[in-house]
This record gives sequence, structure tokens and C-alpha cells, in this order.
Amino acid sequence: MAQLFGLSAEQVAGIRPLFPKERGVKRVGDRKVLSGIIDVTRSDLSWMDAPAAYGPHKIPDNHFRRWSDKGIVT
Repeated sequence: MAQLFGLSAEQVAGIRPLFPKERGVKRVGDRKVLSGIIDVTRSDLSWMDAPAAYGPHKIPDNHFRRWSDKGIVT
């Protein structure tokens, strides 16, 4: 199995101001979701093929779509 991609705490701290604010519902960890997004896009995988360690495949997919609309990821 390939090694999972992971952002460091320092990298996440640098981009944390760009993350959307919480709106009452507990969010999945931004670090885990963003690491999954980067890994899937770098590996040219489909969201369905994303490793389970990043959570259900729909979460990184939805976050990617929302964040790309806001210019956080491209």
C-alpha cells in the first residue's frame, strides 16, 4: 500500500485563515480532508478510489468543490 500524504501542523496553521468558519455542525478535520484532496489530485485517482484513511470519499470531494469555488484549492 502506498504511503498516505499528510500536511504538517505548521502547513495547516499557515492556511487555516482560508478555511470556512464552522456553522454549528462539527466539521471533519480540515487537515485530514485537505491531505486527502492533495493526495487524490496528485495521484490522479478518482474520489471513489481515495484511501479510507481520509474519510468517506464524498467528504474530500465536496470540500474540494466548495474550496475550489472560493479559491482555496485549484
